[in-house]
Amino acid sequence: MKRFYTILLLLIGVITIKTNAQATNDPDAKKVLDGVSAKFKTYKTVKSTFTFKTENAAGKALSSKNGTVWIKGNKYKVTIVGQEIFCDGANVWNYDKSSNEVTITKFDNSSSGLTPQKMFTNFYDKDFLYKLNGEKKQGTKTLQEIELTPTDKSKTYHKVYLYIDKANKTINTTKVIEKDQTKHSIIVNTFTPNGAIDDKQFVFDVKKYPGVEILDNR
Repeated sequence: MKRFYTILLLLIGVITIKTNAQATNDPDAKKVLDGVSAKFKTYKTVKSTFTFKTENAAGKALSSKNGTVWIKGNKYKVTIVGQEIFCDGANVWNYDKSSNEVTITKFDNSSSGLTPQKMFTNFYDKDFLYKLNGEKKQGTKTLQEIELTPTDKSKTYHKVYLYIDKANKTINTTKVIEKDQTKHSIIVNTFTPNGAIDDKQFVFDVKKYPGVEILDNR
């Protein structure tokens, strides 16, 4: 479950590693990514539904799960089959339904922290070398493909691909390719900004989970 949690947040909120490699990046790709980041920062809240898929090196589907993410400032909540993640800006609750167990940790908003917000802001200038591979049609949408290569070669993944809705400047799909060629993808199904979200949404309410075992690692 810990590995699944890491992969999920990798796809929704990419880690940050400081480097000075951005001078070699594609300026056209940077314009696209900067546009996504700037637009996301104008939203007060975001609710998005997504599909999380995993495929092996041969392209065979290994799993497919639907989920939802809510974001408000530095608060977020992620739900997916069997798992819920809550963050109120100070604490993170990671709930595993199969074991009826919740692990509590301190929220890390430092450069090394994993948050959904970082997927939509300027993580790319610190984590990756990036280039614009071109555009393709998906129904009525035009998607721009950004290829990102992590600057830290010790990572288990070697490529990340972002597919950006050109008209809306939002991320349509994120795909992570691991070194063994396993593919993890998040496909955004709906994206709704600026809706009303109660702050209680971002706090784990123990009363709603009878018998839950609490592991407090704060």
